[in-house]
Amino acid sequence: MRTVGSRSRSLVTWLLIAQAVVLCVTAVVATVAAAVIGPPLFHEHLHLAGSDTSGSTFDHVEEAFRSAGLLTLGAALLAAIAAAGLVTVVLGRRLTGPLQDLASAATRLADGHYGATVAQPTRLSELAAVGTAFNRMSAQLASTEQVRQQMLSDLGHELRTPLATIQVYLDAADDDVTSGHELTAVLREQVTRLDRLTRDINAISRADESAITLERNPIDVAELLASVTGPRQEHLRARGLTLDVSAPSGTTLRGDRLRLQQVLTNLLDNAERHTADGGRIRVTVRPEPQAVSIEVADDGDGIGEEHLAHVFERFYRTDTARDRDHGGAGIGLAICRSVVLAHGGSITAHSNGFGTGARFRITLPTP
Repeated sequence: MRTVGSRSRSLVTWLLIAQAVVLCVTAVVATVAAAVIGPPLFHEHLHLAGSDTSGSTFDHVEEAFRSAGLLTLGAALLAAIAAAGLVTVVLGRRLTGPLQDLASAATRLADGHYGATVAQPTRLSELAAVGTAFNRMSAQLASTEQVRQQMLSDLGHELRTPLATIQVYLDAADDDVTSGHELTAVLREQVTRLDRLTRDINAISRADESAITLERNPIDVAELLASVTGPRQEHLRARGLTLDVSAPSGTTLRGDRLRLQQVLTNLLDNAERHTADGGRIRVTVRPEPQAVSIEVADDGDGIGEEHLAHVFERFYRTDTARDRDHGGAGIGLAICRSVVLAHGGSITAHSNGFGTGARFRITLPTP
């Protein structure tokens, strides 16, 4: 692979070399034409015109023709050199400036300064397109780095809390200040929490649209909802929560039953997590032309407008402390989005702000 060394030249230098080569070739050809080809043609035309082509007078005329041609050619060549040099310098500066900015931004990006951008030249559409693409890439890298840092922070906290709890109770057991039954219950609870976290991380690592494998089969939507909402009714009633389900019979779609159960379970878990005791959760199915929509709504915490565009991002949480207390790791909605997109559908979130509840709507194509 070739590397940039001490013999590398700037763009302006290469443009000047290219212009010089073109001008040299032009000068050689024009000189040959003026000095070698031109006089015989001039002599021939004088002969055809009936002029006397003998004697010293004709020699002087021919010499004058040759000298005039060479002088004119020289003047034109000097003008062409000056124009070519000026155009090369001006164009070179217009090209090298943005390219140097791009190289500098790329160096900053390689050094870990994500979010580095370049100014976009307005008169050079190709360079403007390159600048736009670079800025978009830089913004995406900055967003990815932010998510990575947030993920590491969240994972550290999610792991630290159960491990600290386990350590406290193990120390208490060593000091004989806790019963075996209490220790077993706490260990089981924290192990369950760690198991849920590892399963969520494993799910989100595989929940990529291009990597999900779907087993598509005809699904009755009402029956699908019953399989998800039925088992949790008793638990919700214990908290004083009301779960209303409206699903017209005969609505079907073609999809992966287990994957869609996972989506609905995550949405209901999210609604339950952010709805206070005594609240209400509603699941509504609406047939649409060549599609069916399923909406999960609650009258709980709600979502701020600034968060709506990010709720489906991995490890994103609208209120980090509150979500941690509720047991959320910011993964469930990201899984929902990946599964729905893999089915060729869409998922959206709606809320009028904190304290007004939230609505999540998935739309899936029907056969």
